[in-house]
Amino acid sequence: MKTIRIGGGAGYSGDRIEPAVELAERGDIDYLVFECLAERTIAIAQQARMRDPSAGFDPLLAARMRAVLPLCAKNRIRILTNMGAANPLAAARTTRDIARELGLPALKIAAISGDDVLEMLVAGDYRIEDNGAPVASLGERIVSANAYLGAEPLAQALAAGADVVITGRVADPALVLAPLLHEFGWALDDWDRLGQGTVVGHLLECAGQITGGYYADPGRKDVPGLARLGFPIAEVSADGSAVITKVAGSGGMVTAATCTEQLLYEIHDPACYVTPDVVADFSGVQIVEESPDRVRISGARGRQRPPTLKVSIGYIDSHIGEGQISYAGPGAAARGQLAIDIVEERLRIIGARYSELRCDLIGMNAIAGGMATSNAACEPGEVRVRIAARTETLQDAAVIGNEVEALYTCGPAGGGGATKSARQVVAVLSALLPRELAQPQIHFEESQDEAA
Repeated sequence: MKTIRIGGGAGYSGDRIEPAVELAERGDIDYLVFECLAERTIAIAQQARMRDPSAGFDPLLAARMRAVLPLCAKNRIRILTNMGAANPLAAARTTRDIARELGLPALKIAAISGDDVLEMLVAGDYRIEDNGAPVASLGERIVSANAYLGAEPLAQALAAGADVVITGRVADPALVLAPLLHEFGWALDDWDRLGQGTVVGHLLECAGQITGGYYADPGRKDVPGLARLGFPIAEVSADGSAVITKVAGSGGMVTAATCTEQLLYEIHDPACYVTPDVVADFSGVQIVEESPDRVRISGARGRQRPPTLKVSIGYIDSHIGEGQISYAGPGAAARGQLAIDIVEERLRIIGARYSELRCDLIGMNAIAGGMATSNAACEPGEVRVRIAARTETLQDAAVIGNEVEALYTCGPAGGGGATKSARQVVAVLSALLPRELAQPQIHFEESQDEAA
């Protein structure tokens, strides 16, 4: 039976590059997928594009392409990635230029656009799914609006001979589903196969999470070789069933437990995982260890895709001002608390403007609050104070860090390592848009001039 081997080369924008090189060099894969686009990333990328029309794609795209393009060209591996972010066309041209610079054989590079639906969204009467308010209530604070496209245009690009496919906002599993549509000729309404392909894409999308990275917990769930963690490979058959594995000898591990944790990652209802391609049902998935680092996945199903596409709306929410300072030695926690008390009073005295204030002793109450009890009976040898506030303006945000920094000389004793920052907060909300309003387009770049 024909199988396609797909490697998961990245799970987020700043992920390691070496495991992808290992996949291209030793993984015997047909496709290499880089999933690098988080929910807020594209809004931040859109801001970069507004400052510079040639920017707006993933900052590590050039480094990743330089690292893997020679190996992928040599081993006939095709690449799919959403590193195009807010500017897939510029990302494709950059990749073309890198291929020329490296003297590689002719490569066909496809850029998928059409996910930017800002004009259509603001022109219509749509509501925010998170709170029911009209999209228009965001006014000029909207930075971006990108629809989650499905796998179809990516598969079309592959059918047209693309060696590299670069997208903006697509559903994460679509990067894996597209090669399966292309290789196996699945119909776009073969819901069960699309559901099974979607589960494979979901398992690969976070790269090292499924090979033990996010799974590791010393003494409870020990994972070997995390410093050279191998990234996953899916061996997919025409019926959609798959074996998850990794490069032999690489770090980490693939077990039923690592696969189960990734299967449930960011899943609200396992029986109703809505994507642009299919409503996938993971509730009947079977996970079986066949041998060390080989786990078979089968049993996913699917239902008809929804009539709408989810739109990720990036908007300017507020500003955050933050200051941090450390205290060590006897009485560190008491001095840290005194520092908090001083800053809180100072903010009242000067009339600082903020809508929310948070004061933490990192290591004692910054995550679990008063519920943290593991070291409750022990006097900590050091603490780090963190004070942060949400404000309307950047100027108001800067006040917070300034007051923390002033603790250097204004007490209590022994403060050190102070830092401060003030930054704009880009947040994300969601809306639903009729799918026909998002029209994907495929643009091609050739790595060699026609004259060549």
